[in-house]
Amino acid sequence: MIRKCFMLIRVLCLLAALVSGSCSTGDAGVLAMMGGSSQALLYLGSRTVSEHEVEFDFSQPVTIKQLTFEPNLSVESVENGSTVRVTLDEAVNPGILLIADLLAEDEKKNTINVLTSFRSRNNRMPDLIINELCTEYSNPKTEFIEFRIKSDGNLGAMRVFISGNSNASKQTIYEFKPVEVKKDDIIVLHLRTVEESVKDEYTSNLEESGGKNATPTARDFWIPENTKRVHKEAAAIYALDQDDRVLCAIMVSTETSSWWGKEYFAEIAGLLFSQGIWQTSDGKIAGPVDAVRSTGTTNTRTICRDETIENTNTASDWYVTVTSGATPGRPNNTGRY
Repeated sequence: MIRKCFMLIRVLCLLAALVSGSCSTGDAGVLAMMGGSSQALLYLGSRTVSEHEVEFDFSQPVTIKQLTFEPNLSVESVENGSTVRVTLDEAVNPGILLIADLLAEDEKKNTINVLTSFRSRNNRMPDLIINELCTEYSNPKTEFIEFRIKSDGNLGAMRVFISGNSNASKQTIYEFKPVEVKKDDIIVLHLRTVEESVKDEYTSNLEESGGKNATPTARDFWIPENTKRVHKEAAAIYALDQDDRVLCAIMVSTETSSWWGKEYFAEIAGLLFSQGIWQTSDGKIAGPVDAVRSTGTTNTRTICRDETIENTNTASDWYVTVTSGATPGRPNNTGRY
């Protein structure tokens, strides 16, 4: 009976791990202990070291007794220990969702079964910037983040975060599956779904998605829930690669917001500053006065990057556009509110 329950849990975990797009893969392991020792053997996590190497961390040295991948991958070698390094026969394409099923055993014959999901290594992450931000919802027009691609690459495994009025909003809101992009491409991530005709555009057809703000001049992607995710009173929007390197960011607030007193916003401001992504005009860690002013934004008055100047990673790069000035998937409207 116990084994049947365990197998049911493993199947449910596998199904959950196969959900793509809006979910962060991370490590979602199911663990089972067997053996004669009371000392717990723990699985600690995984990481992709290269296109053909994966590491799995345990609380103590282990020997891998069984290992399979979904999709099926051929294993060249396994180096046992507290960190298990698995070398594959061939490199895996960037950003592919992988499921690993491991059975590990320590020196006291304790065993642990792990089912975990992660994305293959992506060493071709493009340079990109956030170019336009819509913070307001007006059915069926949804909030959105527009990205402009600055170099060729692949978006697989790029994660998008929004930190707002609660610490819970630091969670990943979207993780991209593999998709090839070219310099000057436009990506629009719509922050909720209210129309049945919308579709993530992972193919070469940029007219595949319906939706009020979808455009044939950009790749459109959609958060599948209908939930408010960005608050103009206080928000930090940023994208990370697999090494938690910040790729791009914007911080916004209203004039009356006291949001910078939140510990997690201070942490994010420090993170962005340490990587040279967001700072004050004189090169210091940003405070509340250094965020882009979002006062006056509506669904048609969006926050736009000034495309006529070089990126300085400061609030001076941004402005609120005029009424009816929202331009998802197109050059920014230069009129200012």
